[in-house]
Amino acid sequence: MKKTAKSSLLVTSATLFSLSLTATAIATGPAVADGTPTPSQKASPKASTSPTATPPADMSTVGGAQLGKAGTQVNLGSGAPVLPKDLSARSWVVADAESGDVLAAHNAHWRLAPASTLKMLFADALLPKFSQREEKHKVVPSDLAGIGPGSSVVGIKEDETYTVKDLWLGVFLASGNDAVRVLSAMNGGVDQTVQDMNAHAEELQALDTHVVSPDGYDEVGQVSSAYDLTLIARSGLQKKDFREYSSTVRAKFPGETKKNKKGKTTRTSFEIQNTNRLLTGDYGLDVYKGIAGVKNGNTTNAGSTFTGVAERDGKVLLVTVMNPEKEEANEVYKETARLLDWGFQAADKVEPVGELVPPKSADTGTGAQPDAEASGEAGGSSGDGSPVAASAQEPGSGGVGVALGITGGVLVLLAGGAFLVNRRWPLPDLVRRRPRR
Repeated sequence: MKKTAKSSLLVTSATLFSLSLTATAIATGPAVADGTPTPSQKASPKASTSPTATPPADMSTVGGAQLGKAGTQVNLGSGAPVLPKDLSARSWVVADAESGDVLAAHNAHWRLAPASTLKMLFADALLPKFSQREEKHKVVPSDLAGIGPGSSVVGIKEDETYTVKDLWLGVFLASGNDAVRVLSAMNGGVDQTVQDMNAHAEELQALDTHVVSPDGYDEVGQVSSAYDLTLIARSGLQKKDFREYSSTVRAKFPGETKKNKKGKTTRTSFEIQNTNRLLTGDYGLDVYKGIAGVKNGNTTNAGSTFTGVAERDGKVLLVTVMNPEKEEANEVYKETARLLDWGFQAADKVEPVGELVPPKSADTGTGAQPDAEASGEAGGSSGDGSPVAASAQEPGSGGVGVALGITGGVLVLLAGGAFLVNRRWPLPDLVRRRPRR
């Protein structure tokens, strides 16, 4: 799993190149942002956020020169399975979440509208500021200002009080733009939050990404790439809360405060369910074995987008799929599942086409020690350094299974500037119980 110091050289040249590129998003029609598209919200397969329906000839080479090439990039070794032939996505990436190796990619650095997958960057940037789960916030009208028409919402009400945990569950499960707006207000406003997100993207070397709206709602100039979304997801998965929220299947969310006939005040609640269909399943779509997050999205400009992480037999993979052109229901999840299947079969039989680069501020000295949270001390672990996962079902619960724990791996920098996974760390055991259908 070791790499050389090539990371530093690749990033230096690629950074200069990427900074010379400009975002080319074009708003086409009414914008919507919803984790679960309705027929009226489904994007046309011909819709594009680029001037043409083909990727630009010159794309960023962050992570390696091969990743800057248009088309499918894969270096098959002896005995490696061929890639699925029925992929229609404009862009996708398959990467090892622990080592950072990019196993295969298709137009990895094509700047496209990200939809609600951009909420991964929102969470990765802001979660450290709002880690006190039981901190409460009373919503005022200005908190919900500016939510775009057609936005996905979790159902936040003015003059009601919510905990930070409630709000993050609203972000991850319901893809709630209202929850994003409230947390942004708590962060000093939308403008400050956008600034924080862009700064964090630059820190992560997600240089294809430009944020205009913190919730992923379609805006001119708002772009990311399959490479960047994979990079962002890998960073987020180092955070315990990020892992937990993104793997939660369903939860109770506070409703309105009402008075009964006797004048007694009570707070209602309702259930919200994760819009990640590989985590929850759907008609004609099974829960993906080993899935443990991360985030989906759908807008007019972006079409369907998704980044998922899954673990099997000690191997943890990240896959990002952007804008499949096939019009079949749940196509973004189907193509993700096929790429995950391929990745698990091919992981040790391909030569990487590139790598997920380290953050700019990563210590390149004698090695950085992971903090307690990332190393698993904030939660349970297997105790032996092996990956942590679970698939037990709660008898009689009536659910569709249990979301698995993941082993995203603590990323450690060693001397020489290489960004490495020094060893597999047992991350907190994220077992989410799901009622049986």
